[in-house]
Amino acid sequence: ADGRQALEHFAQAEPPDLTLMDIMLPYHDGLELIERLRAQPGWDSVPVLMLTAKAREVDIVRALELGADDYVTKPFQPEEVEARVRALLRRVEGRRSSVADYGTLRIDFSARRVCRGDEELTLTAYEYNTLAYLAHRAGEVISRSELLDHLYDHDHDRDGNVIEQFVARLRRKLDPEGSLTPIETVRGAGYRFTLDRASA
Repeated sequence: ADGRQALEHFAQAEPPDLTLMDIMLPYHDGLELIERLRAQPGWDSVPVLMLTAKAREVDIVRALELGADDYVTKPFQPEEVEARVRALLRRVEGRRSSVADYGTLRIDFSARRVCRGDEELTLTAYEYNTLAYLAHRAGEVISRSELLDHLYDHDHDRDGNVIEQFVARLRRKLDPEGSLTPIETVRGAGYRFTLDRASA
């Protein structure tokens, strides 16, 4: 499709879950399309992944400033694109469904509140961030180093043992009776959030 066809599609079609876009398109380039898309009702929150041969920093920065969510330069590996698509879809799903029930646990990601049954739990910021990251990736094994990267700036003096402390405290708060096992330790690999999210 060229830029004109893309604009016609934006005006007529229902917003998709995600848009893949190149910069180098006839008639209207990808940068103009991003700007138009973000002004189109219903399309302002659709994640945009740029796939393009334009690898200059100025092009990448411009695309991100105009509203692109991620940027991959050609040539690329299909596995990388698939991983980035999954990450963007997880992010938008989290925005759309900010309250999630996992059995007796409820997490309100917008309000940063966690309840066990009718009781609201008191979590530190790092405990909450650890829980939210694991819950968004429920069923996946998350390494300790990935959690550290999520919780701390790269230049922060980080102690890997702190993750074990956060997880241990979270387990006690989330499951004081030891009946749920919401966070599982996968020996030598990391941690997995084991509870299934209830259907809406």
